[in-house]
Amino acid sequence: MRKLKNSELDRLSVDEFKDIQKTPLIVVLDNIRSLNNIGSVFRTSDAFLIEKIYLCGITATPPHKDIHKTALGSTETVAWEYAKNTFDVIEKLKSEKVVVAAIEQAENATMLNDFAPKRFTKYALVFGNEVKGVSQQVVSASDMVLEIPQFGTKHSLNISVSVGVVLWDVFAKLKALG
Repeated sequence: MRKLKNSELDRLSVDEFKDIQKTPLIVVLDNIRSLNNIGSVFRTSDAFLIEKIYLCGITATPPHKDIHKTALGSTETVAWEYAKNTFDVIEKLKSEKVVVAAIEQAENATMLNDFAPKRFTKYALVFGNEVKGVSQQVVSASDMVLEIPQFGTKHSLNISVSVGVVLWDVFAKLKALG
């Protein structure tokens, strides 16, 4: 086997990315403090053709050198918007018939491996602060809670890892639906 060169990867141009049909997923970042985590979310969102990212509360916005360090240009491809209040974004999305899922450990959460997205449904996935997680107000306002199963001694994953796990899982399930 031979590793492929970047020139062999057949990647989209920025204009092609902006014009291509997106995955019906929106990412909402609820008070993320790490600029490197924000950049990683952009990069992962680019990889899975995510429709939009909402940067809420204390979550920093591009342009910023520490976001750029991990985003590697994806802040130019993935649509994003800043909102001061995460709860207001959730209410807006719900009024647009978007199904809102908080990614959190909570009572009656659906384990990610058991989650079956519905065809022709747009989802917003809410990821929370590195220490406090998704705020209780946002969890309460969400249509559902998805939990990433974990089996070790730690109780959480880094947010950028959580985003990667959840986006890949939901993206693959949606692609399987056609």
